[in-house]
Amino acid sequence: MAIKYHIFSENIFPDWEIDEKKQIDIAKKIIKFYLSKPEVFENCALKGFEYNTISFDFLYCDSTKTHEINREYREKDYPADIITFAIFADSEEKFIFDGEINLGEVIIALDKVREEAAKKSKTPEVELAFLISHGILHLLGFDHQTEEDYNFVIRLQNEALDAVGIKYE
Repeated sequence: MAIKYHIFSENIFPDWEIDEKKQIDIAKKIIKFYLSKPEVFENCALKGFEYNTISFDFLYCDSTKTHEINREYREKDYPADIITFAIFADSEEKFIFDGEINLGEVIIALDKVREEAAKKSKTPEVELAFLISHGILHLLGFDHQTEEDYNFVIRLQNEALDAVGIKYE
């Protein structure tokens, strides 16, 4: 049976009207790519669980909002370009309701996306896809606390973006 993906999106950043449907389509392709890779599937939070649906959310906002969230929930006093709440991966109790796993939420500051894109000589859309791919890896339970983990995550992101037709390197 094929896995269904329910990806929800909300943009509260008034200065960039992103194509949310396009970003959801990119996110679906990226998560499908990740889960097709044995080194991802065998080591992610989904391994060993039965499910037929994966869901997660994107919130697009500004860095003022990510600063508030960082202070309130993470005790960090700075604005972030991306924050993930990996509900399933980080939970002791792996809650599955009617075959659906809610992986959590990815929060992306679109003003920071534009800043980073300019610094890296990328388009904002390409930088946004990079952060979407990054957030999905976090939702699946991957982190980058060590240099080895960081290199693994970046390699996977570049492969995923390449697989969906986006050149990042």
